[in-house]
Amino acid sequence: MSSQSSVTVGIDLGDRHSHLCLLDTGCGEIVEESRIPTTPKGFERRFSGCEPMRIAIEVGTHSPWISRLLEGCGHEVLVANARKLRLIYGEGKKNDRLDAENLARLARLDPRLLSPLKHRDEASQAHLALVRSREALVGARTKLVNHVRGAVRSFGARLPGCSAKSFHVKAREALPEALAPALGPILETIGSLTDRIRKYDRELETVSRESYPETALLRQVPGVGPLTALVFVLTLEDPSRFETSRAVGAYVGLAPGTHQSGDSDPQKRISRRGDEMLRRLLVSCAHHVLGPFGKDSDLRRHGEKLAVRGGKNAKKRAVVAVARKLSVLLHRLWLTGEVYEPLHNARKAATGAA
Repeated sequence: MSSQSSVTVGIDLGDRHSHLCLLDTGCGEIVEESRIPTTPKGFERRFSGCEPMRIAIEVGTHSPWISRLLEGCGHEVLVANARKLRLIYGEGKKNDRLDAENLARLARLDPRLLSPLKHRDEASQAHLALVRSREALVGARTKLVNHVRGAVRSFGARLPGCSAKSFHVKAREALPEALAPALGPILETIGSLTDRIRKYDRELETVSRESYPETALLRQVPGVGPLTALVFVLTLEDPSRFETSRAVGAYVGLAPGTHQSGDSDPQKRISRRGDEMLRRLLVSCAHHVLGPFGKDSDLRRHGEKLAVRGGKNAKKRAVVAVARKLSVLLHRLWLTGEVYEPLHNARKAATGAA
């Protein structure tokens, strides 16, 4: 903490109003408890022109813009990781005033207890909003497609198998006449969503090319498309913040969780922590790597070796293992700028054996 900071602040962010608790950093006594509007003007009026403070807030909807605003006012901002912040939720009593006080006391005692996060900059946040908007439309289209297929099956008919992109065209040709008034408008909506998703794809391609040229390094790996590469870069932001590439697998929730105690250290499922969308995209890429169109590579050989062991869910475990190795590989390519060699490990082993 800066030697100039004599006040530590905890802020419990609310949608309309936020609760503040100011502590004297030296003695820990409460200096002020108040409430301010959760608006840029409200925060500027309260914190601009003040002496530098250490301010703790919890990650949430408003934390990105508030953290940027407070840092712009010259304050040190700690964005607490909600998953690891058990003190606030572990008590029988919980309210906004106590939450703000607990945040302030934790920040005063040891900021590491908050497991602070670093929000991405405004441009990256805007580009990620494009990705998530596309994701929302894809989800809406999937629900509508399932609705149409279910309604047609209830009439004893069945629609032809096709991709989501062409569904609104092919389904209309096979639609039972009695269902045309009910499902025709739905098919028009699906077509409109498909057009909008296609526009998002073109826009994201442009963003990747112009703002994130490093995505080209990641797309060297067969199966990694523009969307996966862009989400990987936007989620990790800075590859140098990871001590090793292996840490990336755990960061995206593809590493097994741990619950070690004494001599007990059971093998657990993957933690599923981190960004859910990136994890899903990496798993989708792993399916391609192990699928019929996947090319021979170290990744594919590793997955096949695990899959042939047999046992319950062997294929699923192989897919997750490949996704984890893929995250490590992508980070390594991004960090070093190397040209991707699909059989690097196999060639190295063959050279060593010779």
